[in-house]
Amino acid sequence: MANTKSSLSGPSLGPLPPVWGRVPSRNKNFTGRTMHLEQLNAALNNTVTAVLPHALHGYGGVGKTLIAVEYAHRYRGDYDVVWWIMADQPGLVRSSLAQLAPHLSLPGPNEVGIDEAAASVLNALRRGEPYRRWLLVFDNADEPEDLRDIIPQGPGHVLITSRNHRWQGVAEAVSLEEFSAHESEEFLRKRIGRPITASEATQLAEALGHLPLALEQAGALQAETGISAQEYLRLLREQPTSLMQEGKPPEYPASMAAAWRLSVAKLQENVPEAMDLLRSCAFFSPEPIPRDIFFPVEGGRVRPAMAELMADPIRLGRAIAQLGRYALIRLDANRTIQVHRLIQALVRDDIPSTEHDLIRAEVWSLMSAADEEERYQDLIPHLRSTRIAESTSPTDRAFVIKVLRYLHAAGDLDSAGSLAAEFIRQWSEASGPDDPHVLQAQRTEGNILRELGQYAKVRELDERLLPRLRAVLGPDHRETLSLSMGIGADLRARGDFRRARENDEETLRLHEETLGHRAPTTLRAVHNLGISYMLTSDFAAARSMHERSYMIARRTGSGTPPATLLAYQNGLAQSVRLSGDYTEACDLGEDCLAFGLDRIQRDHPQTLRVQLTLAISRRMAGETDEAFELVQDVHSRYLNRYSLDHPETIAAAMCLANVLRMRGEPNEAMALARDTYTRYEKVYGPQHPFNFGCSSNVALLHRLLGDPARARSINESALASLDEGLGRDHHYSLGVAINLASDLAALGEAKNAVRLGRGNLRRTRALLGEEHPLALTCAANLVLDLREEGGPDDTAEADRLRAEILPMFSRVLGREHPFSQSALDGRRLVYDFDPPVL
Repeated sequence: MANTKSSLSGPSLGPLPPVWGRVPSRNKNFTGRTMHLEQLNAALNNTVTAVLPHALHGYGGVGKTLIAVEYAHRYRGDYDVVWWIMADQPGLVRSSLAQLAPHLSLPGPNEVGIDEAAASVLNALRRGEPYRRWLLVFDNADEPEDLRDIIPQGPGHVLITSRNHRWQGVAEAVSLEEFSAHESEEFLRKRIGRPITASEATQLAEALGHLPLALEQAGALQAETGISAQEYLRLLREQPTSLMQEGKPPEYPASMAAAWRLSVAKLQENVPEAMDLLRSCAFFSPEPIPRDIFFPVEGGRVRPAMAELMADPIRLGRAIAQLGRYALIRLDANRTIQVHRLIQALVRDDIPSTEHDLIRAEVWSLMSAADEEERYQDLIPHLRSTRIAESTSPTDRAFVIKVLRYLHAAGDLDSAGSLAAEFIRQWSEASGPDDPHVLQAQRTEGNILRELGQYAKVRELDERLLPRLRAVLGPDHRETLSLSMGIGADLRARGDFRRARENDEETLRLHEETLGHRAPTTLRAVHNLGISYMLTSDFAAARSMHERSYMIARRTGSGTPPATLLAYQNGLAQSVRLSGDYTEACDLGEDCLAFGLDRIQRDHPQTLRVQLTLAISRRMAGETDEAFELVQDVHSRYLNRYSLDHPETIAAAMCLANVLRMRGEPNEAMALARDTYTRYEKVYGPQHPFNFGCSSNVALLHRLLGDPARARSINESALASLDEGLGRDHHYSLGVAINLASDLAALGEAKNAVRLGRGNLRRTRALLGEEHPLALTCAANLVLDLREEGGPDDTAEADRLRAEILPMFSRVLGREHPFSQSALDGRRLVYDFDPPVL
């Protein structure tokens, strides 16, 4: 496009907006394109077209990114938020969005995971809260379909750069072509920095096809070396253009190849080591490369010249600076190096194909040597581009597995899952399905699937994987032992609590024998066994396990991650509550929540689990208002973080239903409890014990709302299934049986209620002790049923039992506790179910 108006420097820049993130530095040599910038600004602020994204499209080298950078800087005063997103790898776009979350006063990816943080960002941008004036730049996007669900609509602006003309159909498109003759001349004058005649500028521009990137190369070379325009033209005429002949993509024009060839020749002559560095950079992604990755590698596969350069920080710094001066790389303030994809392609094409594998192996060594968690996020964009999946090096593969586990821990389940599947497939093809790293990657994939709630799929994977790990790595290998813990989690998710307990007991024994009693993974095995003890009604053993894991982990100080320490302490609070000590459970829960808020942030998954546990403890302690406030808040946070069908969202919903019932809102409780019950069946399957516990809550509400027959039918069905799956001597089964006795009493079947109640009391006391709240609930209800039965012996038995349990209520719960008051006043008590979070 012709342009009759130019701007050498643009208007003066205003102050930075409150949020200014990842925006590349402004090119001080930016020239021209005024019409495009003004057209873009007008379109973005047009009330008709502003609702659509706007796309700058054109082939490589025409300056799409430079214009987007210039726009962001020039009009930054119009925005409160400007955020730059590298979009050439769609799977990583959500990660870039997630990094914006803390700047919008939202939980960041380290707190709630990448997917949830990104979703919160998109919702906030759509609402315009806390900022309405925002600009998102998606640089180097490819297919429109890749970003369809990620581009927000709202009061702000979206700017896209792309080589793909298909954006014309889904966005307000601005097509970019080469510089006009006037723009080319003006750019060269500014870039070279010394006088140049109009004729020389015209000749140079025409020889380079007015391509901005080629002109940048030519101007930088002349500015750096001092050669004249005529000398440059002579050299240009002598350069062959075969580099980009037939068979090369049309977006890599011959003019660019010729300009690049001249720059490289001079660089090779003046600073040859810089070319070694550029060749290495050419095999990374076009996204920013951490500068400090270029550091000596012990035993790595690094070319001698490159090893020598990295061992000398002064020479390395000089090489990087020279590459920047020759406009072959872009240096940013955050100590990154970025190479245009055109230049990368030209560099790779100029290297003999026999050397490509050598340089790729060098890049893999550099990445693997940067084995620190704080670097992983910067290296993730390079995993695919560097083709590190092709490496058979154990060091490289171990690095990849650590990055996959980092992504999993960060909550970026989509990226972690897709990358894991890719690496497993390629490694299996290259090394066979029983390669140790294939097996380790599959264990990681299983953990990702479990986090996604795909329990059946992960169980099938783990059951196939465990014998292979035992055969290949041995039964005592850390990976094998860790998978054994995963098998226990699979069994719990399946509802087979007895086998999970047996598995976890054996897993702990192996951990203790192999790694010792205090090893971090041994403590995780202790914690898992504590969970299985809770699910098999052995609350004393559960409390002992959780206290052990928490106390040992706490003594290690900084060696235990805060989230892990909090999980152990919360396990202790749960086991204390299940043991019947509600006051102590509340005290522990308050400590847990304070620790989570202080050390881990508000919406971290573990902090949310702690808050849910505390809400249950407060409810059981009779503090209904406090429980309601806690569970309302945590349920809302779960809805923001997860779907309605996520197990933790469902658990919070059932807790809320129980609190609503205790607050005297049975209709609201029934609506929520019914919905929650149907969702549990979807997640765990129809025969899971949790489903029957939830159905018993629904039955309880039917009885309270005047339909004891319906309650009886539901409870009889639930109890039969629980008896079959867990046996009668389990606290879930006995709780449902206690409620069933109340259903029978409400239906006038006092004799049957007494008979069932006597059996319930005997079993509950044998299982949990006579002073456990569940045993006291059973006894208090039996008193009522014996009196209803009315025989002299029944009345005498009721009097003796009442005299026995009232002091126990006061001693265990306190005289003012609602349960104690109900027993004293002769009102019926109930059992209700709170699903644990696995």
